[in-house]
Amino acid sequence: MAEISAKLVQELRQKTGAGMMDCKKALKETEGNIEEAVDWLRKKGIASAGKKSDRIAAEGLVDTYIQSGGQVGVLIEVNCQTDFVARNDAFKSLVKNLAQQAATADSVESLLAQPYLEKSSVSVDEFIKETMATLGENIQVRRFVNFALSAATPGVVDSYIHTGGRVGVLLELNAQTESAAGNEDFQNLAKNAAMQVAACPNVEYVTIEQIPAEFVQKEKDIEMGKDDLGNKPENIKEKIVQGRIDKRLKEITLLDQPYIRDQAISVEELVKQVKSKVGEEIKINRFVRYVLGEGIDKQEISFADEVAAQMGAK
Repeated sequence: MAEISAKLVQELRQKTGAGMMDCKKALKETEGNIEEAVDWLRKKGIASAGKKSDRIAAEGLVDTYIQSGGQVGVLIEVNCQTDFVARNDAFKSLVKNLAQQAATADSVESLLAQPYLEKSSVSVDEFIKETMATLGENIQVRRFVNFALSAATPGVVDSYIHTGGRVGVLLELNAQTESAAGNEDFQNLAKNAAMQVAACPNVEYVTIEQIPAEFVQKEKDIEMGKDDLGNKPENIKEKIVQGRIDKRLKEITLLDQPYIRDQAISVEELVKQVKSKVGEEIKINRFVRYVLGEGIDKQEISFADEVAAQMGAK
Protein backbone atom coordinates (compact mmCIF):
# COMPACT_ATOMS: atom_id res chain seq x y z
CA MET A 1 0.00 0.00 0.00
CA ALA A 2 1.00 3.67 -0.33
CA GLU A 3 3.17 5.20 2.39
CA ILE A 4 1.24 6.86 5.22
CA SER A 5 1.97 10.59 5.16
CA ALA A 6 2.77 12.67 8.23
CA LYS A 7 -0.17 14.94 7.35
CA LEU A 8 -2.60 12.00 7.49
CA VAL A 9 -1.17 10.87 10.83
CA GLN A 10 -1.56 14.41 12.20
CA GLU A 11 -5.17 14.61 11.00
CA LEU A 12 -5.99 11.34 12.78
CA ARG A 13 -4.26 12.59 15.94
CA GLN A 14 -6.39 15.73 15.88
CA LYS A 15 -9.56 13.72 15.41
CA THR A 16 -8.88 11.18 18.17
CA GLY A 17 -6.24 12.48 20.57
CA ALA A 18 -4.34 9.19 20.15
CA GLY A 19 -0.53 8.98 20.08
CA MET A 20 1.48 9.32 16.88
CA MET A 21 2.61 5.68 16.70
CA ASP A 22 -0.92 4.39 17.42
CA CYS A 23 -2.30 6.64 14.66
CA LYS A 24 0.34 5.46 12.21
CA LYS A 25 -0.40 1.81 13.03
CA ALA A 26 -4.15 2.38 12.69
CA LEU A 27 -3.71 3.95 9.26
CA LYS A 28 -1.50 1.08 8.11
CA GLU A 29 -4.05 -1.46 9.33
CA THR A 30 -6.84 0.36 7.44
CA GLU A 31 -4.81 1.17 4.33
CA GLY A 32 -4.98 4.91 4.94
CA ASN A 33 -8.77 5.16 5.42
CA ILE A 34 -9.08 7.76 8.18
CA GLU A 35 -12.67 6.92 9.21
CA GLU A 36 -11.86 3.21 9.49
CA ALA A 37 -8.71 4.15 11.41
CA VAL A 38 -10.84 6.06 13.95
CA ASP A 39 -12.98 2.94 14.44
CA TRP A 40 -9.83 0.76 14.71
CA LEU A 41 -8.45 2.98 17.48
CA ARG A 42 -11.76 2.93 19.32
CA LYS A 43 -11.88 -0.87 19.18
CA LYS A 44 -8.43 -0.94 20.75
CA GLY A 45 -9.63 1.43 23.46
CA ILE A 46 -7.11 4.06 22.36
CA ALA A 47 -9.55 6.73 21.14
CA SER A 48 -12.70 8.08 22.77
CA ALA A 49 -16.00 8.31 20.89
CA GLY A 50 -16.57 11.79 22.25
CA LYS A 51 -13.23 13.30 21.27
CA LYS A 52 -13.68 16.27 19.02
CA SER A 53 -11.27 17.55 16.39
CA ASP A 54 -9.08 20.34 17.71
CA ARG A 55 -9.07 22.04 14.35
CA ILE A 56 -11.35 24.88 15.46
CA ALA A 57 -10.23 27.49 13.02
CA ALA A 58 -11.83 30.54 11.40
CA GLU A 59 -12.59 33.72 13.29
CA GLY A 60 -15.89 35.60 13.13
CA LEU A 61 -19.17 35.32 15.00
CA VAL A 62 -22.02 32.94 15.69
CA ASP A 63 -25.20 34.95 16.24
CA THR A 64 -28.97 34.51 16.40
CA TYR A 65 -32.16 36.32 15.49
CA ILE A 66 -35.48 35.61 17.21
CA GLN A 67 -38.55 37.20 15.65
CA SER A 68 -40.90 39.00 18.05
CA GLY A 69 -43.15 36.38 19.65
CA GLY A 70 -40.62 33.58 19.24
CA GLN A 71 -42.30 32.00 16.21
CA VAL A 72 -39.21 32.20 13.97
CA GLY A 73 -35.53 31.94 14.87
CA VAL A 74 -32.18 31.87 13.08
CA LEU A 75 -28.69 30.66 14.00
CA ILE A 76 -25.90 31.89 11.72
CA GLU A 77 -22.10 31.69 11.45
CA VAL A 78 -20.19 34.38 9.55
CA ASN A 79 -16.41 34.05 9.27
CA CYS A 80 -13.60 36.54 8.88
CA GLN A 81 -9.84 36.09 9.04
CA THR A 82 -8.93 37.60 12.39
CA ASP A 83 -10.40 38.21 15.82
CA PHE A 84 -9.42 41.86 15.32
CA VAL A 85 -12.12 42.21 12.64
CA ALA A 86 -14.57 39.96 14.49
CA ARG A 87 -14.65 42.58 17.27
CA ASN A 88 -15.23 45.42 14.83
CA ASP A 89 -18.65 47.12 15.17
CA ALA A 90 -19.20 47.12 11.39
CA PHE A 91 -18.68 43.37 11.27
CA LYS A 92 -20.96 42.78 14.27
CA SER A 93 -23.69 44.89 12.66
CA LEU A 94 -23.35 42.96 9.41
CA VAL A 95 -23.75 39.62 11.20
CA LYS A 96 -26.84 40.82 13.09
CA ASN A 97 -28.48 41.98 9.87
CA LEU A 98 -27.60 38.75 8.07
CA ALA A 99 -29.15 36.73 10.90
CA GLN A 100 -32.39 38.69 10.52
CA GLN A 101 -32.42 38.32 6.74
CA ALA A 102 -31.72 34.59 6.95
CA ALA A 103 -35.19 34.13 8.49
CA THR A 104 -36.63 34.22 4.95
CA ALA A 105 -33.82 32.40 3.12
CA ASP A 106 -33.51 28.70 2.36
CA SER A 107 -29.80 28.61 1.51
CA VAL A 108 -26.66 30.72 1.73
CA GLU A 109 -27.00 31.40 -2.00
CA SER A 110 -30.54 32.74 -1.65
CA LEU A 111 -29.48 34.89 1.32
CA LEU A 112 -26.63 36.42 -0.69
CA ALA A 113 -29.05 37.27 -3.52
CA GLN A 114 -31.44 39.28 -1.28
CA PRO A 115 -31.36 43.09 -1.20
CA TYR A 116 -29.33 44.07 1.86
CA LEU A 117 -31.39 45.15 4.85
CA GLU A 118 -29.82 48.58 5.34
CA LYS A 119 -28.95 49.30 1.70
CA SER A 120 -31.56 47.81 -0.62
CA SER A 121 -29.84 49.17 -3.73
CA VAL A 122 -27.26 46.37 -3.44
CA SER A 123 -27.50 42.65 -2.77
CA VAL A 124 -26.23 41.01 0.41
CA ASP A 125 -23.33 39.61 -1.60
CA GLU A 126 -22.42 43.05 -2.93
CA PHE A 127 -22.63 44.62 0.52
CA ILE A 128 -20.37 41.92 1.96
CA LYS A 129 -17.81 42.72 -0.76
CA GLU A 130 -18.02 46.41 0.13
CA THR A 131 -17.43 45.51 3.79
CA MET A 132 -14.49 43.32 2.81
CA ALA A 133 -12.93 46.29 1.01
CA THR A 134 -13.47 48.49 4.07
CA LEU A 135 -12.19 46.03 6.68
CA GLY A 136 -9.47 44.50 4.53
CA GLU A 137 -10.41 40.87 5.13
CA ASN A 138 -12.24 38.03 3.48
CA ILE A 139 -15.77 37.58 4.91
CA GLN A 140 -17.86 34.48 4.32
CA VAL A 141 -21.37 33.46 5.33
CA ARG A 142 -20.53 29.89 6.24
CA ARG A 143 -23.90 28.47 7.32
CA PHE A 144 -27.24 29.19 8.94
CA VAL A 145 -30.38 27.39 10.01
CA ASN A 146 -33.86 28.80 10.56
CA PHE A 147 -36.73 27.35 12.59
CA ALA A 148 -40.35 28.43 12.01
CA LEU A 149 -43.28 27.14 14.05
CA SER A 150 -46.22 25.97 12.00
CA ALA A 151 -49.64 27.54 12.64
CA ALA A 152 -50.82 24.24 14.11
CA THR A 153 -47.90 23.94 16.56
CA PRO A 154 -47.95 26.25 19.61
CA GLY A 155 -44.56 26.83 21.16
CA VAL A 156 -41.49 29.01 21.02
CA VAL A 157 -38.14 29.20 19.26
CA ASP A 158 -35.33 30.47 21.48
CA SER A 159 -31.54 30.71 21.39
CA TYR A 160 -28.42 31.04 23.47
CA ILE A 161 -25.03 32.56 22.59
CA HIS A 162 -21.98 31.68 24.70
CA THR A 163 -18.40 32.96 24.99
CA GLY A 164 -18.89 36.12 23.00
CA GLY A 165 -20.30 34.57 19.86
CA ARG A 166 -18.14 31.45 19.66
CA VAL A 167 -20.91 28.96 20.53
CA GLY A 168 -24.57 29.31 19.60
CA VAL A 169 -27.73 27.21 19.95
CA LEU A 170 -31.17 27.43 18.36
CA LEU A 171 -33.95 25.36 19.96
CA GLU A 172 -37.66 24.72 19.41
CA LEU A 173 -39.98 23.91 22.33
CA ASN A 174 -43.56 22.79 21.62
CA ALA A 175 -46.75 22.92 23.68
CA GLN A 176 -50.38 21.95 23.03
CA THR A 177 -51.96 25.38 23.47
CA GLU A 178 -50.99 29.03 23.01
CA SER A 179 -51.78 29.57 26.69
CA ALA A 180 -49.07 27.11 27.76
CA ALA A 181 -46.63 28.52 25.19
CA GLY A 182 -47.01 31.95 26.79
CA ASN A 183 -46.41 30.63 30.30
CA GLU A 184 -43.31 32.07 32.00
CA ASP A 185 -42.08 28.64 33.14
CA PHE A 186 -42.43 27.34 29.59
CA GLN A 187 -40.50 30.32 28.21
CA ASN A 188 -37.76 29.86 30.80
CA LEU A 189 -37.48 26.17 29.91
CA ALA A 190 -36.77 27.06 26.29
CA LYS A 191 -33.93 29.40 27.31
CA ASN A 192 -32.50 26.96 29.87
CA ALA A 193 -32.65 24.03 27.44
CA ALA A 194 -30.75 26.06 24.83
CA MET A 195 -28.15 26.91 27.47
CA GLN A 196 -27.92 23.20 28.33
CA VAL A 197 -27.15 22.30 24.71
CA ALA A 198 -24.41 24.94 24.62
CA ALA A 199 -22.83 23.33 27.69
CA CYS A 200 -22.95 19.78 26.27
CA PRO A 201 -20.68 19.49 23.19
CA ASN A 202 -21.38 15.77 22.67
CA VAL A 203 -25.18 16.07 22.63
CA GLU A 204 -26.62 15.46 19.13
CA TYR A 205 -30.22 14.28 19.68
CA VAL A 206 -33.15 15.14 21.94
CA THR A 207 -34.06 11.54 22.78
CA ILE A 208 -32.61 8.07 22.25
CA GLU A 209 -35.52 7.29 19.92
CA GLN A 210 -34.20 9.89 17.45
CA ILE A 211 -30.82 8.16 17.07
CA PRO A 212 -30.59 6.37 13.67
CA ALA A 213 -30.48 2.56 13.77
CA GLU A 214 -27.32 2.61 11.61
CA PHE A 215 -25.50 4.64 14.27
CA VAL A 216 -26.52 2.19 17.01
CA GLN A 217 -25.43 -0.79 14.91
CA LYS A 218 -22.06 0.79 14.18
CA GLU A 219 -21.49 1.42 17.88
CA LYS A 220 -22.37 -2.20 18.61
CA ASP A 221 -19.97 -3.46 15.94
CA ILE A 222 -17.17 -1.37 17.44
CA GLU A 223 -17.85 -2.58 20.97
CA MET A 224 -18.14 -6.23 19.92
CA GLY A 225 -14.72 -5.96 18.24
CA LYS A 226 -12.88 -4.61 21.28
CA ASP A 227 -9.96 -6.73 22.51
CA ASP A 228 -11.12 -6.84 26.15
CA LEU A 229 -14.15 -8.95 25.17
CA GLY A 230 -12.26 -11.51 23.11
CA ASN A 231 -12.27 -14.40 25.62
CA LYS A 232 -15.69 -13.84 27.18
CA PRO A 233 -18.71 -16.13 26.51
CA GLU A 234 -21.10 -14.77 23.88
CA ASN A 235 -23.98 -14.16 26.32
CA ILE A 236 -21.73 -12.22 28.71
CA LYS A 237 -20.25 -10.27 25.83
CA GLU A 238 -23.76 -9.25 24.67
CA LYS A 239 -24.66 -7.95 28.14
CA ILE A 240 -21.46 -5.96 28.47
CA VAL A 241 -21.84 -4.48 25.01
CA GLN A 242 -25.47 -3.53 25.62
CA GLY A 243 -24.48 -1.75 28.83
CA ARG A 244 -21.79 0.19 26.98
CA ILE A 245 -24.19 1.05 24.14
CA ASP A 246 -26.84 2.31 26.57
CA LYS A 247 -24.23 4.52 28.26
CA ARG A 248 -22.96 5.84 24.91
CA LEU A 249 -26.46 6.72 23.66
CA LYS A 250 -27.28 8.60 26.85
CA GLU A 251 -24.12 10.66 26.41
CA ILE A 252 -25.42 12.10 23.13
CA THR A 253 -29.08 12.72 24.06
CA LEU A 254 -30.25 15.97 25.62
CA LEU A 255 -32.97 14.59 27.90
CA ASP A 256 -30.52 12.22 29.59
CA GLN A 257 -28.06 14.97 30.62
CA PRO A 258 -27.79 16.16 34.23
CA TYR A 259 -29.41 19.60 34.32
CA ILE A 260 -26.66 22.25 34.52
CA ARG A 261 -28.55 24.35 37.10
CA ASP A 262 -29.40 21.36 39.32
CA GLN A 263 -27.22 18.27 38.87
CA ALA A 264 -29.60 16.23 41.02
CA ILE A 265 -32.11 16.03 38.17
CA SER A 266 -31.93 15.26 34.45
CA VAL A 267 -33.19 17.50 31.66
CA GLU A 268 -36.03 15.02 31.19
CA GLU A 269 -37.06 15.48 34.82
CA LEU A 270 -36.88 19.25 34.37
CA VAL A 271 -39.26 19.02 31.41
CA LYS A 272 -41.66 16.94 33.55
CA GLN A 273 -41.58 19.57 36.30
CA VAL A 274 -42.50 22.32 33.84
CA LYS A 275 -45.14 20.09 32.28
CA SER A 276 -46.85 19.75 35.68
CA LYS A 277 -46.80 23.54 36.09
CA VAL A 278 -48.35 24.35 32.70
CA GLY A 279 -50.78 21.40 32.90
CA GLU A 280 -50.19 19.86 29.47
CA GLU A 281 -47.69 17.97 27.31
CA ILE A 282 -44.58 19.86 26.25
CA LYS A 283 -41.71 18.68 24.09
CA ILE A 284 -38.24 19.81 23.08
CA ASN A 285 -38.66 19.24 19.36
CA ARG A 286 -35.23 20.03 17.88
CA PHE A 287 -32.03 22.02 18.29
CA VAL A 288 -28.88 23.01 16.40
CA ARG A 289 -25.52 23.88 17.96
CA TYR A 290 -22.79 25.82 16.13
CA VAL A 291 -19.18 26.22 17.27
CA LEU A 292 -17.30 29.01 15.54
CA GLY A 293 -14.85 27.71 12.96
CA GLU A 294 -15.54 24.07 13.79
CA GLY A 295 -13.72 21.83 11.31
CA ILE A 296 -11.94 24.63 9.45
CA ASP A 297 -8.13 24.76 9.54
CA LYS A 298 -6.86 28.09 10.86
CA GLN A 299 -3.67 29.83 9.89
CA GLU A 300 -2.03 31.05 13.08
CA ILE A 301 -1.27 34.78 13.10
CA SER A 302 0.15 37.03 15.80
CA PHE A 303 -1.70 40.06 17.12
CA ALA A 304 0.97 42.32 15.58
CA ASP A 305 0.34 40.72 12.20
CA GLU A 306 -3.41 41.22 12.67
CA VAL A 307 -2.88 44.92 13.27
CA ALA A 308 -0.53 45.20 10.31
CA ALA A 309 -3.04 43.46 8.08
CA GLN A 310 -5.84 45.69 9.35
CA MET A 311 -3.83 48.83 8.62
CA GLY A 312 -3.02 47.65 5.11
CA ALA A 313 0.67 47.20 5.83
CA LYS A 314 0.74 43.86 4.03
